[in-house]
Amino acid sequence: MTQDTLFEQLKHPNPNLRKRAMIELAEIRDETTIPRLMSVLDNEDVTYRRAAVVALGIIGVDAVPSIVESLLNSDNVTVRGSCAKALAQIAVNHPDVTFPDQGIQGLKTAIDDPNPVVHIAAVMALGEIGEPAFDILVETLKTTDNVAVAVTSVNALGSSGDERAVEVLTALTQDESVDSYVRESAVSSLGRLDQVIHFKNR
Repeated sequence: MTQDTLFEQLKHPNPNLRKRAMIELAEIRDETTIPRLMSVLDNEDVTYRRAAVVALGIIGVDAVPSIVESLLNSDNVTVRGSCAKALAQIAVNHPDVTFPDQGIQGLKTAIDDPNPVVHIAAVMALGEIGEPAFDILVETLKTTDNVAVAVTSVNALGSSGDERAVEVLTALTQDESVDSYVRESAVSSLGRLDQVIHFKNR
C-alpha cells in the first residue's frame, strides 16, 4: 500500500483499519512520513489527528525532534497539545527505549504553556515517561501555583511506580499549606502508587 492510501486509512471510521495503517506507516516510512504526520496535527478531523498522534508514537524516538520543535514553537494550541500527547505515546509504545532528553526538556518547558490543554498534556506525558522525568514532576509540584498542574503531577507520580514518589506524596498529604484538593489527590495517589509498586515487584 502506498503512503497516500495509508494516510487516507488514518481517517477511516474502523479503528482496526486505522491501527493497521499506523503500524504499516511506521514500517514503510521514508523521510516524508514524519513531516507529513506532523502536518495532520492541526487537522479539523479529530479521528485523523489522533491517528497521526498514535502513528508518531509507534514510530518512536526518531520523531522526537520534530515533535518538540512544534510543541515549543507552534502558534496552534491543538498542535502543541497533540505534540505533548505524541510524546506520551512514544513513551507508552517504547517502554524499553531510553526517552530522549530533548523530549523530556521540551515537556518541562511546555508545563509553562499558557494553555491548559498543553500544560496538562505535558505533565501527563512526563508521567508516562516515568523515572527519567521524576525530578521534573517533583520540581513542578514545588514551584507551580496552578492547582490543575499540581494535581496532574500528583496523579502522574501516583501512576509512576517509582518508589521515590512515596516520600514525596506522603509529605504532601501532611503539609497543611498545600491546597486541600492537591492533598486529597496525594492521598488517593499514594494508594494507587502502592498497588503499582506491588504489581511491578510481583
